[in-house]
Amino acid sequence: MQYVMLIYQGTALERQAALSEDEQKQVYADYQGINQTPGVTPGLPMGLPQNATTVRVDGGKTLTTDGPFVGMKEAVGSWFILEADDLDAAIEVASRVPAARYGGAVEIRPSEVYW
Repeated sequence: MQYVMLIYQGTALERQAALSEDEQKQVYADYQGINQTPGVTPGLPMGLPQNATTVRVDGGKTLTTDGPFVGMKEAVGSWFILEADDLDAAIEVASRVPAARYGGAVEIRPSEVYW
């Protein structure tokens, strides 16, 4: 089964910036390790939430808003695809994402086609 893993940064970026150089290198190594996990297809890096543009269509009119759809602290910072046997395996990989232990979270969604 494929799972989309959405990484919400929360306060992780600020907390990680306060880490020592060695601790920051470990965070980087942890992300590299996840990217090398069998079944993981890394997502492309995402820009900062404050540089996002949100698009809505209301009554046929396209509306744009600067910034993410949700508040900055909840904004998605990255994502990846995981091919795993079950949700428990996906949870194990998600628990290794540094953002999850530094004030963020990882949302796991089964990949499904609705159309």
